[in-house]
Formats: sequence, structure tokens, C-alpha cells
Amino acid sequence: MINVTRNLQHGMITCKKNMLVFALLFTLFSVSLAFSKEIEVPNEIGGFVLGSDVGDYQDIEHSNYLKEVVVTDWHGFRKGIISYGVCDKPDAIVKIRMKYEDSSKRFFDKLLKIYKKKFGNPQRWKGDSFGILHVWKWKFTDKDGRIINLLLQHNLKDTDENIGNSVKMSLPQQDERERLCFIESCDLPINEEHKKRKEQLNKIDWELLIPR
Repeated sequence: MINVTRNLQHGMITCKKNMLVFALLFTLFSVSLAFSKEIEVPNEIGGFVLGSDVGDYQDIEHSNYLKEVVVTDWHGFRKGIISYGVCDKPDAIVKIRMKYEDSSKRFFDKLLKIYKKKFGNPQRWKGDSFGILHVWKWKFTDKDGRIINLLLQHNLKDTDENIGNSVKMSLPQQDERERLCFIESCDLPINEEHKKRKEQLNKIDWELLIPR
């Protein structure tokens, strides 16, 4: 009787072991299938395809009232962004943002000393109270009555701002005129065909919402 019981227990243990091995093999097989399946590499979202020509999309509306060009390695500057108008005064430069090659605080202090000697003391401090972001602002009016803003900035810690030393010059009045001119041109009457096309573009298409 004892031998029969032992044999029965041994058979149950063997059965459980076999089931465990089967479950493990099935899991490994499922994982291998998942990894062997070829992953689709996306290159498109919203109907826009990486590497395609932007001119192929006729429904794009240019919403920036200023265009930009970039300069690099420019006479002691690492990089510069030049913004110019497209409406009120097409191609007229409105903003100049230049980043100095030397990003040290020592170089910033030297620049600030030269700026003060040439332009006088800045009218406004726009940095933070922790000494992380240093921004000094000058405001001028030229012989033509145009307001010109000048900012000198130093930052090596605030990742939300441009890292290093940079200078920005702008014509705020012309900037506003360009913005208003662009808004006015966008508000011009549109025909029925264009209106219907806009309605189609506003409809949700799940195929366009997911990268593919």
C-alpha cells in the first residue's frame, strides 16, 4: 500500500514538473515570436513624410510673420539667427540674435564693461535674483525715431534659456508692424472652395494621428 502511495505521489510530482517545463517553453516561444516580428519603422505623421519636399503639401499655411536665416562660426560668434519681415517691409531685418564663441563668465564681464563704456549703463536688469541668468537691457531711439532694444545675456545653468554669452538687437515697433500686417493679410476673404477644404482638414483622421 505504501509503495502504491509513493508511486502516485511521484507521478503527480513528475506531472507538475512536466507542466512547468511546458509552460516555460511556451513562454520562451511566445517571446521569441514577439522579437522576431519585424518592427515597422515610422517616417510619417499627420500626412507629412520625413525627407519629402515641403512644397508638396498645398494646404500648408505659413503662419510666421518673420523668416529666419542662420549664420555659424562668424567672426567670434558661434551662431547667429537673423529674422526678417515678410509683409510690411519684406526682407528688412527686424531681429539679430548672436551667440559668442566664448561662453565664460569672465568674457561676459569683459563684454559688459565694454558695452557700458560705449552705450552707458543699461536701463534694465532682466536676469533672475539667483545669479544664474544675467541679462542687461539697453533701449535707444535712433535719428529716424526708431526704438532699438539691445540685450546682453550670460547663462550657463538655465536650460530654458540660450546657454553661454549672447547679444540680441531688435526693432520692436517694426516687429509689431510685421505681426499686424501678417494678421491682416490672413484675414482676407476666402472663397467657398477654400472654406470647404478647411472643413475637410478639420476632420479627425486616426490614420493621420498615429505615426506610420
